[in-house]
Amino acid sequence: MGSAGDYTGKGRDGAMTPDLKALQEKIEYDKTFDCVQCGYCLPACPTYKTMEKETHSPRGRINLVKMVAEGKASLEDLEDPIEKCLGCMACTTVCPTHVQYGAIFEGAKEVLEKHKRKSGVQKVTEKFLFTSFFPSKRWMDTLGNATWFYQESGMQKIAQTLKLTSIAPLNLDQFEHALPKMPSPVERRRRQTHVMPDNKKQMTVAFFRGCVMDSVFFETNRNSIELLRRAGAEVVTPLEQTCCGALHAHDGKRSKAKELAKRNIEIFENEDVDYIVNNAGGCGAKLVEYGHLLTDEPEWRERAEHFSAKVRDISEILAHLDNLTFTKPVRKTVTYQPSCHMTNVQRVTEPPRTLMAQIPELNLAEMSKPDFCCGSAGIYNILNYDDAMDILDVKMADVSDVEPEVIVTTNPGCLLQMKLGIEREGVGERMEAIHLADLLMEAEPIEKSDSQ
Repeated sequence: MGSAGDYTGKGRDGAMTPDLKALQEKIEYDKTFDCVQCGYCLPACPTYKTMEKETHSPRGRINLVKMVAEGKASLEDLEDPIEKCLGCMACTTVCPTHVQYGAIFEGAKEVLEKHKRKSGVQKVTEKFLFTSFFPSKRWMDTLGNATWFYQESGMQKIAQTLKLTSIAPLNLDQFEHALPKMPSPVERRRRQTHVMPDNKKQMTVAFFRGCVMDSVFFETNRNSIELLRRAGAEVVTPLEQTCCGALHAHDGKRSKAKELAKRNIEIFENEDVDYIVNNAGGCGAKLVEYGHLLTDEPEWRERAEHFSAKVRDISEILAHLDNLTFTKPVRKTVTYQPSCHMTNVQRVTEPPRTLMAQIPELNLAEMSKPDFCCGSAGIYNILNYDDAMDILDVKMADVSDVEPEVIVTTNPGCLLQMKLGIEREGVGERMEAIHLADLLMEAEPIEKSDSQ
C-alpha cells in the first residue's frame, strides 16, 4: 500500500500539489472539520468498547483521515482503524454536529482500496466475488441449491461428525452451523413474480429480494411477499434486479456500487409501483443512499433520488397498511435485535415493534442496549472474525439478561450472526433467532374484516 507521501503534500514553492488536493477530495477532507472531537460518539461505538483504542473510535478515525489528507500520516496508519470499523453508523445518531461519518468512512475505504498491494489470487478472488458472484441471480440460486443438496443428501451431517468443516477458510465452518434449511431447486423455480391480494388492492409495490437474502433466506422472502399480499398489496418481483451494492461500497469499490445502482434504477423504473419494498436492513440502507451515491453524476442524480424516495422497509409498509389481524397466539418471550443500518441510516425503529405488539400473548422484552451492533456488518464477521466475536459476546451478554426464547432480526447478516451467537453460547435448545417476517407468519395473519 502507498502512503500519503504518494500524494506529496508540498511542492518546491510550498504550495499544495494537485495530488494532495485529489486525495483530500477523495477522502472527504472538508467534512472532517465538522467533528469537534467532543467524544459523544465513544459510548456508541462498538469497536471502541471492545478494542479500547482512540484510533478505533469515530473521532479517532476522523482525526486520522484529516492527518492523512494533510500529509501528516500515512495510509498505513489509517488502514487498520478503517478496516476494523463496522460501518454501523451508530455514531451518526449521537453526533451533536451531524458529522457525515458515512461519507468520510466510504471515502477512506475507496482510497485505501485503490492503494492496497494485493496478490494475484486475492485480485482474482475479489473480482469473482464482487463482479460475478454477488450480483448474479444464477450464482445465488446455485449457492442455495448446492446448500440444499449438502443438507438433504446427508453430507452436512457426515462433514460435521468427521469435523471436515474445520478446513473451511475464514472460519466459515462456524457459520455453516447457523444456516437455515434450504428450499429445493423446484421450490425456487416455482417462485411467483406477481401476486395479487385476495380483496381490494391498497397499493402496488415492487419487492427487492436481495442477493444473500434470496439465496440463504429464500423462505423469509417468500413469507415477506405473502405478508404484503395479505395486507392488501399487489406485489411484483422484477427478475432482472441485482445486488444493492452495499458490500461493494463498504469495501471501497465505489465504481462497482454505482454500476449496480444504475442497473437497479433502470429495472425498477419499468415498474409502475407506489413503493420499492425490502426486508434487509443493510440492503435498504444502500437503496435509500442511491441519491448520495450518484450525486456527482447529473444524468443519474434525479433518477436515483426518485428511486430512493420510494424505498421502504417491509415493516413500514405493513404498519402503514395496518390491515392484518394475527390469529395465532405466540406464547414466547421475544427480544428484538435491530439492524444498525435500518436504525441509523433508514431511521426505521418503531414499525417492527408496532407489528410485534399486535401478536397475541407475545412478550417483547427489550435488551438494555438493543442498538449496540451484533458484529455482523456485511462480511465484517468473516474478514475480522475475532473482533466480530468480541462484539457478539457483548451483544449475547445483553441478550442473556432478558432470557428470551426468540431473537428477532430484520437483516440477513444480523440473523446469521445471532444464530452463531446462540450456537456459541450453547443455548440452541431453548433459544432461536428468526426474521421478523417469519415471526409474523407464525402468528397466522389474515386480512382485517371491514368491521374491525
